[in-house]
Amino acid sequence: MDGAEQLGEMVVGISGANLTVYHTEVSTNAQGKGEAKKLLTAMVEHARKNNLKVIPLCPYVHAQFRRHPDEYADVWNKEEDEKEDK
Repeated sequence: MDGAEQLGEMVVGISGANLTVYHTEVSTNAQGKGEAKKLLTAMVEHARKNNLKVIPLCPYVHAQFRRHPDEYADVWNKEEDEKEDK
């Protein structure tokens, strides 16, 4: 939050060793300012710290994982992700 304005949100769920990202959204005022990337970075740091694997159902997170597979290889649960693609 920036003052009283919410700049964005990321909706996640944790089940066992998996962290599923369902949705990422930033406000119109925050678009193009790297706020979604900040949310992504915080989520990945949390996953790493807690030994969680990420299932990126959110289109934004999924696109970032596919664009930068080496950066996220340690946390990306590709097996579960591929099940969701079918």
